[in-house]
Amino acid sequence: MSNLIYLVAGARPNFMKIAPLIKEFLKENIKFKIIHTGQHYDYNMSKVFFDKLGIPEPEIHLNVGSASHAIQTAKIMIEFEKVLLNEEPDLVLVVGDVNSTIACALVAKKLFIKVAHVEAGLRSFDFRMPEEINRILTDQLSDYLFTSEKSAENNLKKEGISPEKIFFVGNIMIDNLLMNLERAKNINVLKKFNLEKKNYALITCHRPSNVDHKEDLEQIVEILNFIQEKIKIFFPIHPRTKKNLKKYELNSNIKKANIIINDPVGFLEFLNLMLNSRFILTDSGGIQEEASYLNIPVLTLRENTERPITVEKGTNTIVNKDFKKIKKYVNDILSNNYKNGQTIEKWDGQTAKRITKIIKQRFLTE
Repeated sequence: MSNLIYLVAGARPNFMKIAPLIKEFLKENIKFKIIHTGQHYDYNMSKVFFDKLGIPEPEIHLNVGSASHAIQTAKIMIEFEKVLLNEEPDLVLVVGDVNSTIACALVAKKLFIKVAHVEAGLRSFDFRMPEEINRILTDQLSDYLFTSEKSAENNLKKEGISPEKIFFVGNIMIDNLLMNLERAKNINVLKKFNLEKKNYALITCHRPSNVDHKEDLEQIVEILNFIQEKIKIFFPIHPRTKKNLKKYELNSNIKKANIIINDPVGFLEFLNLMLNSRFILTDSGGIQEEASYLNIPVLTLRENTERPITVEKGTNTIVNKDFKKIKKYVNDILSNNYKNGQTIEKWDGQTAKRITKIIKQRFLTE
């Protein structure tokens, strides 16, 4: 056994999750290769992005690109199978819940290669989310399931996963956050965008349930208009959202008095914007976690969350597009009547170390 591990990433958040693992693998002299499926690719996924995360360029690029879920998953499987047949690793480690996660796990398993899943067991119980399907299927295939919160372990056990495969290690995103926190603090983003510390709301919105249909997007515009009456908004707009605002001719419906709409910013710049915001309105999963760790109020534009600990102990509240709820919680935040977050178990920057230790003990000694 060569003890070679493939680290698979396909989208920008995936690289944030494998960065702490790479750091630990290098310390422990664990052999690995980075596989970039190319599920998402833009300038911010270039060498500049890897340099900022402090990780080497991927050794293998599948260059799959964007497509429908079925086509993209199929392309990743076809290309990844070629790679595995050329050089068979002993373990394929996947993270998160994107199409690359399930595609590479499935190919590896059919070639009798062991699979590890970081962020296993998270469930929204909403099958309208393609990520939910990816999560469930990947977990059923995996030999090592690394969880970030206790609810995830409970979900896996209910689904018949053997407890021997489940390891509660904490949140890998917090490792990455802490690795980059000081650098992010030193970036002067506020001056660039004429923002004042704790005097603006940071908003992200990209999910199909919020932006793909005119009626939903009209509600988002109404929410934006309400919030900017209360506080300045910084809105790094996702390409999908930008495209649909134009498609449905809704740009003119957004009041421009107290909002900055900007192209997406880099990871460190965004982290700085998070740190200095009064609150965050988002439909992102990862931001719920990061905001909770940083004790920044976060309102989530979804009907549910696969990260319930962020609601139970963090600073997260699920508001969906419920205008009454959003109005209430925005007013609570601005009048300093919103809840404070609590410490969340094993969200401490040591998750990659725990995973590495388990891999060394359970896998490298087999």
